[in-house]
Amino acid sequence: MTAIINAELVMRDHLIPEAVLFMEDGKITGFGEMRTTPIPEGCQIIDAKGAYVGPGLVDIHSHSGTGVRFADDPVKATQEHLQCGTTSILATPSTRGTLPGYLETLARIREAMNTPEGATIAGVYMEGPYINAGYGSMSNQKGANAPRVFDPVPEDFEPLLEAGADIIRVWGTAPERENIEVFVKAAKKANPDVRFAVTHSEATPQQIEALMPYGLCIGTHHTNATGTIVNYPECRGVCVDEGVNYNDGIYAELISDSMGIHVDPYMQRLVRKIKGDDKIILISDQTIHEPIPVPGLEHVTDLNFTYRKDGDIDISGSKLTLNVACRNYMKHTGASIVDAFKVGSYNPSRAVGLYDRGEIRVGQKADLVFVDIKMNVKTVVLNGKVVVEN
Repeated sequence: MTAIINAELVMRDHLIPEAVLFMEDGKITGFGEMRTTPIPEGCQIIDAKGAYVGPGLVDIHSHSGTGVRFADDPVKATQEHLQCGTTSILATPSTRGTLPGYLETLARIREAMNTPEGATIAGVYMEGPYINAGYGSMSNQKGANAPRVFDPVPEDFEPLLEAGADIIRVWGTAPERENIEVFVKAAKKANPDVRFAVTHSEATPQQIEALMPYGLCIGTHHTNATGTIVNYPECRGVCVDEGVNYNDGIYAELISDSMGIHVDPYMQRLVRKIKGDDKIILISDQTIHEPIPVPGLEHVTDLNFTYRKDGDIDISGSKLTLNVACRNYMKHTGASIVDAFKVGSYNPSRAVGLYDRGEIRVGQKADLVFVDIKMNVKTVVLNGKVVVEN
């Protein structure tokens, strides 16, 4: 048995100061205040030295890490995230791709998941390919291997389901796509536990709600590339954002960068007021792009810029790790460290069905991270073993 002593334990809704936590065989077996909780003889001792000790972070949406894409080298991509406290991650392929490319990526991720080095990969988040064609699915490239718009038809989705239904935890969808319900039913049949997200979509709230009975419960990077508001002569229209905000059964993903460029800080506070900390998920949405200098934003280091087809500059994912996203969320919204762990660990784990992690509770996986108040990572414990010491 191992005892972590002198810890400020971050529980789901409170703190336990000056605490001890016990773990054995990769599971949490007990915890409590040190002054009232005896430590059995023979325990291996890990001294947290007053650090906050919370559940390992769970990033359900990241395309890259350590300078490589999950599609190319899943094991290497996890390393940066693990160093920064993410003990569970969903590998996210590109929103644009080809059927052969997706099949190769799924096979590569599956292989990585079966290695000790890929232990933090908990599955796949398919952000595409059944998204709205107006959000980056179109390509000027030609030829058999060029990225293209996927239609939700059996000749496309059946090979994808055969290759990865058991490891795909989330399918991104645009509910307004014709025949999308055919695909959703097939994916649900192939994996009854799969979740769906409204992703790069121009759906109405009603179209989103129509897929909720099948398991649509996530709004992909909420308020960022999430719909088009139609302004009628008499009133302001509604779009994906309102559908996600209104429905209590939908979690809102947020990319919380340091400057609030993906999601304005005021918007983050508004979403927090509407959804509450119980229905927000922080994601890194980390991507890789060639650096583009943007006048006036030279100091911004935690997001990526790309050129649109019209020549203008747009944002495209981030360079975040989840601990930094938690820090930014506290900065932008006034959230506590307890709240940060909820949106960075507990909520994402529950949203995608990883019920054995994401909180400090007896029987949960002993995946833990030691941090200071600014979410700087000191130590990472994976399956009860120290794997990172900074």
